[in-house]
Amino acid sequence: MRFSEAGLTEGVEDHEIDGVPVRITGIARTVADCFKYRNKIGLDVALEALKEALKEQGQDGRGRRASIDEIWRYAQIDRVANVMRPYLEALA
Repeated sequence: MRFSEAGLTEGVEDHEIDGVPVRITGIARTVADCFKYRNKIGLDVALEALKEALKEQGQDGRGRRASIDEIWRYAQIDRVANVMRPYLEALA
């Protein structure tokens, strides 16, 4: 697969688990990636990821896991903004 520089590095955090460096993507980036690979994993999985990311968090008042603006930013980087637009408008 080929990625642009932004597509490869944006939204990726470096962590160390048991002394092993691991790269983990954030929630907003993961949702955009689900839409990017929707033909491989299924549109239902991508939609469920989007719903979970936008769902309000419990009674502690923390808000959403990822904002619509964050998800939209990564959708533009992954070039799936036009695909995601109707779903974001419906869930917003």
